[in-house]
Amino acid sequence: MLDLEILNESGKDVDENSYALIENAIKTSLAFMGIDENISASVFLVNGEKIQEVNRDYRNVDKVTDVLSFPMDLVEFISYEGRAKEFFEAQEVHQIQYFLGDIFINLDRIKDQALEYGHSEERELSYLTVHSLLHLLGYDHIEEGDRLIMRPREDAIMERLGILR
Repeated sequence: MLDLEILNESGKDVDENSYALIENAIKTSLAFMGIDENISASVFLVNGEKIQEVNRDYRNVDKVTDVLSFPMDLVEFISYEGRAKEFFEAQEVHQIQYFLGDIFINLDRIKDQALEYGHSEERELSYLTVHSLLHLLGYDHIEEGDRLIMRPREDAIMERLGILR
């Protein structure tokens, strides 16, 4: 079961379709990764100023970005890839609800990046959500080897969502 909280702190109106896209992207990502345990996560929809503040205060990087992810309980999940059940069984503290972490999505970047990459704003929002969720599970793309592991998962999840470039 997924307990998902989506908070709009952007100062902009966000339509119900956007909330549904985020929830669907997270549910589809979890299903793709074989995770069906009780999971909770928070998604904060913010503007450029707020994401820069969060980036500066928590990562010491004073710049605007499109998305930030702050993993909590499952950062070691990646070492159990394909064996989600084993991961949850191996936890020393058996929790009723596992908190994945927080995702911050900069709504100011959605439109610009959709134009830049030549796809819809819906695709960009879905992609950033999938991308962030994989970060919460421990995936990264800084090193080339890590990127080669993470990107195919993003592509496969986006394909499963039926949202292609």
